[in-house]
Amino acid sequence: MTSPKITSTPRIDPDPLSPLNQMQRYLVHEFVEDYQEGLLSRRDLTAKVSYIVGGTAATMAVFQRFGISEAIAQEAAATPGSTEPQSTYSIPENDPRVATTDVTFDSNGVLYSAYEARPTGDPSATPLADASPMAESASSPALVLVCHENRGLTDHIRDVARRLAAAGYIGVAVDLLSPEGGTAAVADPSSIPGILTGGDLSRHVRAFSDAISHYEQQGEAAASSTGMIGFCFGGGITWRTATQEPRLRAGVAFYGPPPPTEDVRNIKAAMLGIYSDDPGDFANEGRDELDAALADAGIGYEIKIYPGTQHAFHNDTGQRYNAEQAEAAWVDTLAWLGTHLGS
Repeated sequence: MTSPKITSTPRIDPDPLSPLNQMQRYLVHEFVEDYQEGLLSRRDLTAKVSYIVGGTAATMAVFQRFGISEAIAQEAAATPGSTEPQSTYSIPENDPRVATTDVTFDSNGVLYSAYEARPTGDPSATPLADASPMAESASSPALVLVCHENRGLTDHIRDVARRLAAAGYIGVAVDLLSPEGGTAAVADPSSIPGILTGGDLSRHVRAFSDAISHYEQQGEAAASSTGMIGFCFGGGITWRTATQEPRLRAGVAFYGPPPPTEDVRNIKAAMLGIYSDDPGDFANEGRDELDAALADAGIGYEIKIYPGTQHAFHNDTGQRYNAEQAEAAWVDTLAWLGTHLGS
């Protein structure tokens, strides 16, 4: 009697990124790219990825997936970057054109905080030469919500809110780590990307919707003309908020991951997408599909690609800052808001 032939199927290791949600995969790619370019040390890479994927074994699997499994045995020297603003559009906190304060509002039973910057209308202050048409002519400023990067509410994002105020808007940068006590209360900054992308991402969209409701309840006319901008992780949240919040009239997403394609048709806002031309920038993944979905849905939009740039080229406190293209993108942002937030 012939024994049955026993065959075996080679075991195929699953992709360690497959259990992650879209935003988590996006950030893992970003951090690996930062490491490979010498912008992030091995220690920081390991910490950030571990908080996202949930442990050492999963982190090592991710390293192997990207061909950097030896990273655990060697320390990369991260290139130091500037922490001071370099942009000519930077607005110091004591600028007479702006008045700043911290505001709070409720979202799903949690007290959220946000950094608010308003134009003062100080006649002695020198106005920006390229202030938006809407900001110059409207009797009351429009509201522009700001979504921070994966590091939480930083001084750079506060500066962005002040830049909006100097251009005539009420800039409101929401701290999405408010449920954890706020960005400053998080003991290990490396854990922040994992906190922001873990669990239900809709909590972030809800926070921005509730911020609009807060200003409506305060009787702010600005809430009737609301825009939103976001950067990196915040660009992705801006796209997602636009698919779910019909009160948004304009949005600007800086190199953020696209929203679910099936939700694009729900967008009511006029959307500007700002992207680098770097083929290695994972933020460009799905950009063409997003472009097609926006066109098919008949949504007012523009996708702009800035030459000679890399991911996060607008952040003037980061290592990839591109002064010329960042300033061009900011001028485009103000023009977009001016066109679509007018009365």
